[in-house]
Amino acid sequence: MPNNISYATIFQTELDKAFEQSAMTGWMDGNAGLVKYSGGSEIKIPTMSLDGLGNYDRDEGYPDGAVTLSYQTLTMTQDRGRRFYLDAMDVDESNFVATAGAVMGEFQRLKVVPEVDAYRMAALCTAAGDNVTGYTPAASSILSKLQDDIAAVQDRIGADVPLYIHISSTAKAMLEKSTEISRRLDVADFVRGEMHTKVKSLDGHLLLPMPSGRMYSEITLYDGRTASDGTTPNQQVGGYVKAATGTDINWIVVAATAPIGVCKTDTVRVFDPMTTQRANAWQIDYHKYHDCWVPDARKAGIQANLTPLGK
Repeated sequence: MPNNISYATIFQTELDKAFEQSAMTGWMDGNAGLVKYSGGSEIKIPTMSLDGLGNYDRDEGYPDGAVTLSYQTLTMTQDRGRRFYLDAMDVDESNFVATAGAVMGEFQRLKVVPEVDAYRMAALCTAAGDNVTGYTPAASSILSKLQDDIAAVQDRIGADVPLYIHISSTAKAMLEKSTEISRRLDVADFVRGEMHTKVKSLDGHLLLPMPSGRMYSEITLYDGRTASDGTTPNQQVGGYVKAATGTDINWIVVAATAPIGVCKTDTVRVFDPMTTQRANAWQIDYHKYHDCWVPDARKAGIQANLTPLGK
Protein backbone atom coordinates (compact mmCIF):
# COMPACT_ATOMS: atom_id res chain seq x y z
CA MET A 1 0.00 0.00 0.00
CA PRO A 2 1.36 3.47 -0.84
CA ASN A 3 2.63 5.52 2.07
CA ASN A 4 -0.18 7.65 3.47
CA ILE A 5 2.21 10.58 3.67
CA SER A 6 2.22 10.66 -0.14
CA TYR A 7 -1.57 10.91 -0.11
CA ALA A 8 -1.36 13.86 2.31
CA THR A 9 1.19 15.62 0.11
CA ILE A 10 -1.00 15.17 -2.97
CA PHE A 11 -4.08 16.56 -1.23
CA GLN A 12 -2.23 19.46 0.38
CA THR A 13 -0.69 20.61 -2.90
CA GLU A 14 -3.86 20.24 -4.93
CA LEU A 15 -6.08 21.92 -2.33
CA ASP A 16 -3.83 24.98 -2.13
CA LYS A 17 -3.82 25.24 -5.93
CA ALA A 18 -7.58 24.78 -6.14
CA PHE A 19 -8.20 27.44 -3.49
CA GLU A 20 -6.25 30.11 -5.34
CA GLN A 21 -8.11 29.31 -8.55
CA SER A 22 -11.62 29.19 -7.08
CA ALA A 23 -11.61 31.94 -4.43
CA MET A 24 -12.67 35.33 -5.75
CA THR A 25 -10.20 36.89 -3.30
CA GLY A 26 -7.36 34.57 -4.35
CA TRP A 27 -5.59 37.50 -6.04
CA MET A 28 -4.79 38.89 -2.58
CA ASP A 29 -2.40 36.02 -1.93
CA GLY A 30 -0.21 37.38 -4.71
CA ASN A 31 0.51 40.43 -2.55
CA ALA A 32 2.18 38.21 0.03
CA GLY A 33 5.28 38.40 -2.19
CA LEU A 34 8.33 37.43 -0.19
CA VAL A 35 6.36 36.31 2.86
CA LYS A 36 8.25 33.66 4.81
CA TYR A 37 6.22 30.69 6.03
CA SER A 38 7.61 27.63 7.76
CA GLY A 39 4.42 26.02 9.03
CA GLY A 40 2.20 26.88 11.96
CA SER A 41 0.31 30.13 12.42
CA GLU A 42 3.14 32.65 12.06
CA ILE A 43 4.34 34.37 8.92
CA LYS A 44 7.03 36.99 8.34
CA ILE A 45 6.19 39.90 6.04
CA PRO A 46 9.03 41.99 4.62
CA THR A 47 8.92 45.75 5.08
CA MET A 48 11.27 48.22 3.45
CA SER A 49 12.09 51.76 4.52
CA LEU A 50 14.05 54.28 2.44
CA ASP A 51 15.44 57.72 3.11
CA GLY A 52 14.02 60.56 1.01
CA LEU A 53 15.87 62.85 -1.36
CA GLY A 54 18.53 65.24 -0.10
CA ASN A 55 20.40 68.12 -1.68
CA TYR A 56 23.20 67.34 -4.11
CA ASP A 57 26.42 69.18 -3.25
CA ARG A 58 29.02 69.93 -5.92
CA ASP A 59 31.84 69.37 -3.45
CA GLU A 60 30.43 66.60 -1.25
CA GLY A 61 28.43 64.91 -4.00
CA TYR A 62 25.45 62.75 -3.14
CA PRO A 63 24.03 62.61 0.37
CA ASP A 64 24.12 59.08 1.79
CA GLY A 65 20.85 57.24 2.15
CA ALA A 66 19.86 54.09 3.97
CA VAL A 67 17.79 51.12 2.88
CA THR A 68 16.39 49.01 5.70
CA LEU A 69 14.75 45.64 5.07
CA SER A 70 13.11 44.01 8.06
CA TYR A 71 10.55 41.29 8.65
CA GLN A 72 7.42 41.77 10.70
CA THR A 73 6.09 38.64 12.36
CA LEU A 74 2.31 38.29 12.15
CA THR A 75 0.06 35.57 13.51
CA MET A 76 -2.77 34.23 11.41
CA THR A 77 -5.84 34.45 13.63
CA GLN A 78 -7.95 31.97 11.66
CA ASP A 79 -7.07 28.46 12.78
CA ARG A 80 -9.69 26.18 11.25
CA GLY A 81 -9.97 22.47 10.62
CA ARG A 82 -12.15 19.41 10.07
CA ARG A 83 -11.90 15.63 10.36
CA PHE A 84 -13.65 13.32 7.92
CA TYR A 85 -14.19 9.57 7.93
CA LEU A 86 -14.69 7.52 4.76
CA ASP A 87 -16.00 4.05 5.56
CA ALA A 88 -13.64 1.26 4.49
CA MET A 89 -16.56 -0.73 3.06
CA ASP A 90 -17.37 2.12 0.70
CA VAL A 91 -13.80 3.09 -0.19
CA ASP A 92 -11.10 0.54 -0.92
CA GLU A 93 -7.47 1.36 -1.50
CA SER A 94 -7.82 1.29 -5.27
CA ASN A 95 -10.29 4.17 -5.40
CA PHE A 96 -9.38 6.02 -2.21
CA VAL A 97 -7.55 8.89 -3.93
CA ALA A 98 -10.39 9.48 -6.39
CA THR A 99 -13.11 9.32 -3.75
CA ALA A 100 -11.27 11.33 -1.11
CA GLY A 101 -10.23 13.85 -3.74
CA ALA A 102 -13.86 14.36 -4.72
CA VAL A 103 -14.92 14.75 -1.08
CA MET A 104 -12.18 17.23 -0.23
CA GLY A 105 -12.71 19.11 -3.48
CA GLU A 106 -16.40 19.60 -2.66
CA PHE A 107 -15.54 20.54 0.92
CA GLN A 108 -13.16 23.22 -0.27
CA ARG A 109 -15.52 24.53 -2.98
CA LEU A 110 -18.65 24.64 -0.81
CA LYS A 111 -17.26 25.41 2.65
CA VAL A 112 -13.65 26.61 2.72
CA VAL A 113 -13.61 29.06 -0.18
CA PRO A 114 -16.86 30.87 0.79
CA GLU A 115 -15.67 31.26 4.39
CA VAL A 116 -12.26 32.66 3.41
CA ASP A 117 -13.85 35.04 0.89
CA ALA A 118 -16.40 36.21 3.47
CA TYR A 119 -13.72 36.68 6.13
CA ARG A 120 -11.62 38.79 3.78
CA MET A 121 -14.56 40.97 2.75
CA ALA A 122 -15.36 41.65 6.42
CA ALA A 123 -11.67 42.36 7.09
CA LEU A 124 -11.60 44.92 4.26
CA CYS A 125 -14.68 46.63 5.72
CA THR A 126 -12.91 46.94 9.05
CA ALA A 127 -9.75 48.25 7.38
CA ALA A 128 -11.79 50.84 5.45
CA GLY A 129 -12.44 52.71 8.70
CA ASP A 130 -14.34 55.90 7.87
CA ASN A 131 -14.11 55.26 4.13
CA VAL A 132 -17.58 53.74 4.08
CA THR A 133 -20.75 54.91 2.37
CA GLY A 134 -24.32 53.72 2.89
CA TYR A 135 -26.55 53.18 -0.12
CA THR A 136 -29.54 51.13 -1.22
CA PRO A 137 -28.90 50.11 -4.84
CA ALA A 138 -31.24 51.51 -7.51
CA ALA A 139 -30.80 51.22 -11.28
CA SER A 140 -31.15 54.98 -11.73
CA SER A 141 -28.23 55.90 -9.46
CA ILE A 142 -25.99 52.86 -8.97
CA LEU A 143 -23.50 53.76 -11.70
CA SER A 144 -22.90 57.26 -10.37
CA LYS A 145 -22.54 55.94 -6.81
CA LEU A 146 -19.95 53.38 -7.91
CA GLN A 147 -18.06 56.02 -9.87
CA ASP A 148 -18.07 58.28 -6.82
CA ASP A 149 -16.45 55.54 -4.74
CA ILE A 150 -13.84 54.86 -7.42
CA ALA A 151 -13.06 58.58 -7.58
CA ALA A 152 -12.77 58.76 -3.77
CA VAL A 153 -10.08 56.05 -3.76
CA GLN A 154 -8.22 57.62 -6.67
CA ASP A 155 -8.29 61.00 -4.97
CA ARG A 156 -6.52 59.48 -1.96
CA ILE A 157 -3.95 57.23 -3.67
CA GLY A 158 -3.73 58.49 -7.25
CA ALA A 159 -5.13 57.20 -10.51
CA ASP A 160 -2.18 55.01 -11.50
CA VAL A 161 -2.94 52.13 -9.10
CA PRO A 162 -5.16 49.35 -10.52
CA LEU A 163 -8.42 48.85 -8.63
CA TYR A 164 -10.49 45.72 -8.05
CA ILE A 165 -14.22 46.06 -7.38
CA HIS A 166 -15.73 43.19 -5.40
CA ILE A 167 -19.44 43.62 -6.05
CA SER A 168 -22.33 41.51 -4.82
CA SER A 169 -24.17 39.54 -7.49
CA THR A 170 -27.39 41.43 -6.72
CA ALA A 171 -25.70 44.82 -6.99
CA LYS A 172 -24.02 43.78 -10.25
CA ALA A 173 -27.38 42.73 -11.69
CA MET A 174 -28.75 46.13 -10.71
CA LEU A 175 -25.74 47.85 -12.26
CA GLU A 176 -26.28 46.06 -15.56
CA LYS A 177 -29.83 47.44 -15.69
CA SER A 178 -28.47 50.96 -15.81
CA THR A 179 -29.19 52.65 -19.13
CA GLU A 180 -25.67 54.13 -19.20
CA ILE A 181 -23.62 51.07 -18.26
CA SER A 182 -23.62 49.08 -21.52
CA ARG A 183 -21.31 51.50 -23.30
CA ARG A 184 -18.97 51.71 -20.30
CA LEU A 185 -18.22 48.01 -19.74
CA ASP A 186 -15.28 46.20 -21.32
CA VAL A 187 -13.95 42.65 -21.00
CA ALA A 188 -10.63 42.01 -19.26
CA ASP A 189 -8.49 39.10 -18.06
CA PHE A 190 -8.65 38.08 -14.42
CA VAL A 191 -5.85 35.77 -13.27
CA ARG A 192 -6.20 33.48 -10.26
CA GLY A 193 -3.23 31.17 -9.90
CA GLU A 194 -3.00 29.24 -13.15
CA MET A 195 -6.58 30.07 -14.14
CA HIS A 196 -7.34 32.87 -16.58
CA THR A 197 -10.95 34.03 -16.85
CA LYS A 198 -12.76 36.87 -18.57
CA VAL A 199 -14.58 39.42 -16.41
CA LYS A 200 -16.17 42.76 -17.09
CA SER A 201 -14.37 45.98 -16.25
CA LEU A 202 -15.56 49.51 -15.66
CA ASP A 203 -13.19 52.23 -16.85
CA GLY A 204 -10.39 49.67 -16.71
CA HIS A 205 -11.17 48.45 -13.18
CA LEU A 206 -12.12 44.77 -12.82
CA LEU A 207 -15.65 44.00 -11.63
CA LEU A 208 -15.48 40.81 -9.56
CA PRO A 209 -18.99 39.53 -8.77
CA MET A 210 -19.29 37.79 -5.41
CA PRO A 211 -22.21 35.70 -4.11
CA SER A 212 -24.20 37.87 -1.71
CA GLY A 213 -23.72 35.24 1.01
CA ARG A 214 -20.05 36.20 1.20
CA MET A 215 -20.62 39.96 1.27
CA TYR A 216 -21.13 40.90 4.92
CA SER A 217 -19.46 43.71 6.84
CA GLU A 218 -19.13 41.40 9.86
CA ILE A 219 -19.37 37.63 10.22
CA THR A 220 -19.70 35.18 13.09
CA LEU A 221 -17.63 32.00 12.88
CA TYR A 222 -18.99 28.77 14.32
CA ASP A 223 -16.55 26.54 16.16
CA GLY A 224 -17.98 23.36 14.63
CA ARG A 225 -18.73 21.89 18.05
CA THR A 226 -21.53 23.95 19.53
CA ALA A 227 -24.70 25.31 17.97
CA SER A 228 -25.57 29.00 18.05
CA ASP A 229 -27.85 28.36 21.04
CA GLY A 230 -24.98 26.86 23.04
CA THR A 231 -26.05 23.23 22.70
CA THR A 232 -24.01 20.46 21.17
CA PRO A 233 -25.81 19.33 18.01
CA ASN A 234 -25.61 15.81 16.65
CA GLN A 235 -24.36 17.20 13.37
CA GLN A 236 -21.62 19.81 13.69
CA VAL A 237 -22.47 22.43 11.10
CA GLY A 238 -19.58 24.88 11.55
CA GLY A 239 -18.89 27.58 8.98
CA TYR A 240 -20.03 31.20 9.32
CA VAL A 241 -23.08 33.47 9.26
CA LYS A 242 -23.67 37.20 9.03
CA ALA A 243 -23.09 38.78 12.44
CA ALA A 244 -26.03 40.36 14.24
CA THR A 245 -24.35 43.77 13.86
CA GLY A 246 -23.32 43.13 10.26
CA THR A 247 -24.88 44.50 7.10
CA ASP A 248 -24.79 43.59 3.42
CA ILE A 249 -21.92 44.86 1.29
CA ASN A 250 -22.89 46.31 -2.08
CA TRP A 251 -19.29 46.57 -3.23
CA ILE A 252 -15.77 47.24 -2.06
CA VAL A 253 -13.36 49.24 -4.20
CA VAL A 254 -9.85 48.13 -3.26
CA ALA A 255 -6.43 49.02 -4.61
CA ALA A 256 -4.70 45.98 -6.06
CA THR A 257 -1.72 46.54 -3.75
CA ALA A 258 -3.67 47.12 -0.51
CA PRO A 259 -4.55 43.73 1.07
CA ILE A 260 -2.17 40.91 1.92
CA GLY A 261 -3.92 37.57 1.97
CA VAL A 262 -2.32 34.40 3.28
CA CYS A 263 -4.06 31.04 3.21
CA LYS A 264 -2.11 27.89 4.05
CA THR A 265 -3.27 24.29 4.20
CA ASP A 266 -0.89 23.62 7.04
CA THR A 267 -1.52 19.91 7.45
CA VAL A 268 -3.51 17.23 5.68
CA ARG A 269 -3.18 13.93 7.52
CA VAL A 270 -4.41 10.63 6.11
CA PHE A 271 -4.84 7.45 8.16
CA ASP A 272 -5.82 4.09 6.71
CA PRO A 273 -8.59 1.93 8.28
CA MET A 274 -6.10 -0.23 10.19
CA THR A 275 -4.68 2.84 11.91
CA THR A 276 -7.89 4.76 12.58
CA GLN A 277 -9.13 3.90 16.08
CA ARG A 278 -12.60 5.39 16.03
CA ALA A 279 -14.00 3.41 13.11
CA ASN A 280 -13.14 1.05 10.29
CA ALA A 281 -12.62 3.99 7.99
CA TRP A 282 -10.13 6.18 6.26
CA GLN A 283 -9.52 9.30 8.32
CA ILE A 284 -8.65 12.67 6.76
CA ASP A 285 -7.60 15.58 8.99
CA TYR A 286 -7.73 18.99 7.32
CA HIS A 287 -6.06 22.01 8.94
CA LYS A 288 -5.99 25.51 7.47
CA TYR A 289 -4.52 28.80 8.68
CA HIS A 290 -5.50 32.02 6.97
CA ASP A 291 -5.79 35.76 7.49
CA CYS A 292 -5.94 39.06 5.67
CA TRP A 293 -4.12 42.26 6.57
CA VAL A 294 -4.10 45.80 5.22
CA PRO A 295 -1.04 47.80 6.34
CA ASP A 296 -1.95 51.21 7.74
CA ALA A 297 -0.24 52.99 4.84
CA ARG A 298 -2.50 51.17 2.36
CA LYS A 299 -5.89 51.60 4.04
CA ALA A 300 -6.56 54.72 1.98
CA GLY A 301 -6.93 52.36 -0.99
CA ILE A 302 -10.24 50.92 0.26
CA GLN A 303 -13.77 52.26 -0.08
CA ALA A 304 -16.70 50.14 1.14
CA ASN A 305 -20.31 50.65 0.11
CA LEU A 306 -22.88 49.06 2.43
CA THR A 307 -26.61 48.65 2.52
CA PRO A 308 -27.85 50.61 5.55
CA LEU A 309 -28.37 48.37 8.60
CA GLY A 310 -31.91 47.04 8.73
CA LYS A 311 -32.55 47.38 4.99
